[in-house]
Amino acid sequence: MDIDTLLEAGESLTVEFKSHINDKDLVRAVACMSNAMGGTLLIGVEDDGTVCGARPRHGDKTDPDRVAAVILNLTVPPLPTTVTIAQYGAHEIVRIDVPLADPGPTGTTEGVFTKRVLDTKGEPQCLPMTAHEIVSMGMVARGQDFAAAPARGATMDDLDPAEFDRFRHHCSDTGDPIARLSNGDLLRALGLEPLNDPVSIGAILIFGRVDAIRRWVPNSEFLFQDLRHGPSATNDRIVGPLIKVAEEFRTRIDARNTTTELIVGLHRLEIPLIPEITRRETVANALVHRDYAALGPTRVQITEDDFIVTNPGGLPPGVTVANILDQSKPRSVLLAAAFLRAGLVERKGKGVNEMFEHQLRAGRDAPDYSGTTSDSVVVSVPLGISDLDLVRFLRTYEDNNQRILSLDELRVVHEVKASGSLSPVELSSTLTLPASTIRRITTSLVEAGIIESRGTGRSRSLHLTARFYDLAHDRNAYVRVKGADPLQQERMILDYVTAYGTITRSQAAALCQVTPPQARTILKRLVESGSLRMTGERRGAKYLLEER
Repeated sequence: MDIDTLLEAGESLTVEFKSHINDKDLVRAVACMSNAMGGTLLIGVEDDGTVCGARPRHGDKTDPDRVAAVILNLTVPPLPTTVTIAQYGAHEIVRIDVPLADPGPTGTTEGVFTKRVLDTKGEPQCLPMTAHEIVSMGMVARGQDFAAAPARGATMDDLDPAEFDRFRHHCSDTGDPIARLSNGDLLRALGLEPLNDPVSIGAILIFGRVDAIRRWVPNSEFLFQDLRHGPSATNDRIVGPLIKVAEEFRTRIDARNTTTELIVGLHRLEIPLIPEITRRETVANALVHRDYAALGPTRVQITEDDFIVTNPGGLPPGVTVANILDQSKPRSVLLAAAFLRAGLVERKGKGVNEMFEHQLRAGRDAPDYSGTTSDSVVVSVPLGISDLDLVRFLRTYEDNNQRILSLDELRVVHEVKASGSLSPVELSSTLTLPASTIRRITTSLVEAGIIESRGTGRSRSLHLTARFYDLAHDRNAYVRVKGADPLQQERMILDYVTAYGTITRSQAAALCQVTPPQARTILKRLVESGSLRMTGERRGAKYLLEER
């Protein structure tokens, strides 16, 4: 971003302003930012964005290369930054672009490790990193899998033979030949037998007895909460090996699941409250991707409106809320591989994408990760009433055209339907997709007859076609959406007749929200102008476009 954009946006998790700062605090601020998401530090700017100008550093004039060298020499591991001097009116601003710590975490040579986070008011601040955060981040950044770490003092007796059989049963269902291996060979095949030690942390997590889990992985704790009023309400604490925990969650969720039936042509569709893919992926991701060094339980909750999974520890490095559909990076490759072989996660590594797709196909809002912080991952899946009209429309289109819409196409259709009418710029911002991608998708959907385009240039907007509102038995809504700008009543009536062939006086009155005599007057003007012609008489009269 340029300086003007940064100043206008203000301080955030990735942008910090300092009017003046000494070298010691500068190094701490830069290291702090690198341990979160990286970002930009501007020196010579007040907290409110007022430019006051940076004082010269290390002499009469600031040397950006020398500032970068100070940071490099006073951070561990050495952190390379890009330092530039920007002239802003009569003032100079020192701009420091800070990369994400790689490998991390980054500390100062004084042994200070901090991480930039947002407080409860959404304000950025630097907080000390705990010992477990430093260890966890360091292992992930260096490609070290915590599941491969030895469980010092553990033996094969700390593993439950019944859990090996449980794992083999799942693998047999997927046809994986690993199911025929002995317990020891199974550990070796999964990479869970560390050098010089018989048992790893990963082996304890997947096959361990409850007392072994409590000893070596005490933070492995899970809560299932049904927070709705009624007999299904519960608050269950679960401690156990991960495959068994996944089954426990499945049993509890499936027992509370309901379905809605919808007839589309000759097909009967069943729309579950919580789709299987949603339950499977959210639970599996929580078990596989959580930070087991972080305190606190993993929570799976059902409320009146949402299915919510909250997991200790932030997203793995390189994964953000904005790119979660494009990035797949497990915190533990070994745990992820074990769940994959057991058939408990999507084999193409796109489980989150499928979860989004199923949610949109069910006529509901997409999963929401906006509650995610640097300390926890939160996914909220809306469980509201499905938009059955949208479900029917999409299924009818796909059946008639033998074409399955892509996830991005579904996201665009859903946003356009939810808003009534959106511009390409608004779609790009809402869906965080490049403008070129939005152009490609909307062009394809217009050609497919799913959405329509109105206007040109910056005033161009998109809305669903007449076919959708016809299937929804709400033809008036089509004209109201299409005519989002103030239009004359005659234009609304002509749009309706163009879309649906004819209009009656009562339909015109409902469309224009006028009385029947007023509608008759409007229709009479259109007939006299040669735009419409009338067929039939009195209550049976209909109006059609005049052939020219």
